[in-house]
Amino acid sequence: MNTDSSLLGSELELQQQEEIYQQLLMQTVGKMPTENPESKVIRPQPGLCVKTVAEPDKQKIFVNVCQSPDVPLPPEISRDELGDLLQAEDPSGFRVPMSLGEPHTETDNNSQACTAYDVVINQEFFQKCQTDPLFQQFVILVSLEGLENKYNLELSRDWKVLKNRKFLGSLVDQNIRTKSRPVIQELQPEFSSTAAAERPEFSLLVEPPAGDPEFLVAEIKLPGVRSARSLVLDVGEDRLLLTARPSLYHLDIFHPFSIEQESSVAQFNSNTQILTVTMPVASS
Repeated sequence: MNTDSSLLGSELELQQQEEIYQQLLMQTVGKMPTENPESKVIRPQPGLCVKTVAEPDKQKIFVNVCQSPDVPLPPEISRDELGDLLQAEDPSGFRVPMSLGEPHTETDNNSQACTAYDVVINQEFFQKCQTDPLFQQFVILVSLEGLENKYNLELSRDWKVLKNRKFLGSLVDQNIRTKSRPVIQELQPEFSSTAAAERPEFSLLVEPPAGDPEFLVAEIKLPGVRSARSLVLDVGEDRLLLTARPSLYHLDIFHPFSIEQESSVAQFNSNTQILTVTMPVASS
């Protein structure tokens, strides 16, 4: 496997040692696939339709929560654990694998224009949500949050599940990975580890500031981190996932840009203890 030692670059004085480590790290956790990606096109199956509005203009938004056996199951969680999670300040310790589709323009029952999004979750987990209102509330909540993060939206939490309608408009095929990347499996949070990890301070900058964006630059402050050896970084198409081991920092953010994963680079400055991730924005 070809590796790119620049993905977790280090200061010059540690370059030789860090390069060896980084190559081993990339072989262990997996670089973003550039050759023969394991993916497939799926046809979402109808599930339930949620009506809400986008703030502040009150534009009608419909979310088709769809199902597919090809989307991975989330980790097992009991009803009591889910109830505790919903009461927590940061419920990000439990993630639901889902595929977020592109917005498509539709018309509602009053022949008014509206926007619909398709969210696809695992079929078995969807059936569980159908039989338990608490799980249904949770999956709708994380669907809204996922769309907000990906498309820079603000969606009202005063939603309504439409009766006798499983979707609005037409369901569009989606391309999903048939096998999770090893880094995602390795970093799949558990309640014990995420409780101990701290969310680091970070900023996202767009270059150039005006006009069409060419780069998205993340600057992440990691006080106490001395070396890139303790960092595990995953740059996705619209997601950045970072863990500083052991359970020191954990950052998982979505952004509204499509990133060229294979061209993204990162450098850790051991003096300032800041990780800078430079991600080229794919041309539309």
